[in-house]
Amino acid sequence: VQLQASGGGSVQAGGSLRLSCLYSGFSFDDYTIGWFRQAPGKEREFVATISRNGNRTIYADSVKGRFTVSRDNAKSTVYLQMNSLRPEDTAVYFCAARESELVWTSPGTYGSWGQGTQVTVSS
Repeated sequence: VQLQASGGGSVQAGGSLRLSCLYSGFSFDDYTIGWFRQAPGKEREFVATISRNGNRTIYADSVKGRFTVSRDNAKSTVYLQMNSLRPEDTAVYFCAARESELVWTSPGTYGSWGQGTQVTVSS
């Protein structure tokens, strides 16, 4: 399993970005995908997760109503649409995969990780 996150960048507060997580491997539709972020000096924190068939999502309270996670199994890709961005959203964003029918919010439960993509939001 390989994951590649992309789509990060620098935006002003109130702006939007869409991150993508491209999966390489077998049976993408067997995997729950999670998004996490890590700001300098802070622990990695949960952002959002989506079940393998896309019918269940969970969001961190800090992003609820602003971020939307979705997936296109035909393209082996998961997206994180981020709207109304705030300076506190600045972090390196990672996607992770776990073979499961459930959804998971703890980073320790995911076995495969992609490299991060930097998101910087200026005020």
